Amino acid sequence: MLKIILNRFKQGMKTIAYPKGKAPVLSLRYRGRPVVADSSLAVDLGKTTCSPDNKVSYSNDFRMAVSKREDLILQGQEKKLAQALNKEMLRIFGRSLKLRQVSAGGCNACELDLNVLNTVVFDLSRFGIQFVASPRHADGMVVTGPITRNMREALIKTYEAIPEPKIVIAVGACAVSGGIFAESPESSHGLDAIIPVNLYVPGCPPHPLTILDGLLRLLGKITA
Repeated sequence: MLKIILNRFKQGMKTIAYPKGKAPVLSLRYRGRPVVADSSLAVDLGKTTCSPDNKVSYSNDFRMAVSKREDLILQGQEKKLAQALNKEMLRIFGRSLKLRQVSAGGCNACELDLNVLNTVVFDLSRFGIQFVASPRHADGMVVTGPITRNMREALIKTYEAIPEPKIVIAVGACAVSGGIFAESPESSHGLDAIIPVNLYVPGCPPHPLTILDGLLRLLGKITA
């Protein structure tokens, strides 16, 4: 037991400091926010699931979550990020936010990155944000996947079971737009076609830091 305790002290702090201090620097292989060189070209982050052409390159910037669907459309160098909830919603959810996660036909990639937020590296609960098992105990819901026909009713019932006021977060290209399944008749073509959405987190899948950054901006914990 003593060896275990000593080893733990040697390991030191594993939780990242973000959002305090400098933003984490990710690997050069990480494909972050696209940079659109041609001002006449528009890139929809909500639909992007593959490598752009030679007119678009990837940056190392993981900050991509937005409050409005149209803000995911990039053109030129303009950058829009998620905005905080209104004062009343912040008063209610600012210190404690319980979320019910719904996988609506996803491949489990986005779900895995959501799970990573509960590890010691990110420690989501230090911000008062936790996932709960029942929608009746939740303040909002996080949805992943293209919302297949078979999951549509379950999704709506989960949404209705969450007490007002509530927030909805779409995580991943499939939840935002349908992703690679957007043309399928089994897809709902985006969560906001069914219920209102407060936060859009693009990516296929989004990096855990992209999700965390969006959540913290929604709660007014990051303003820059």
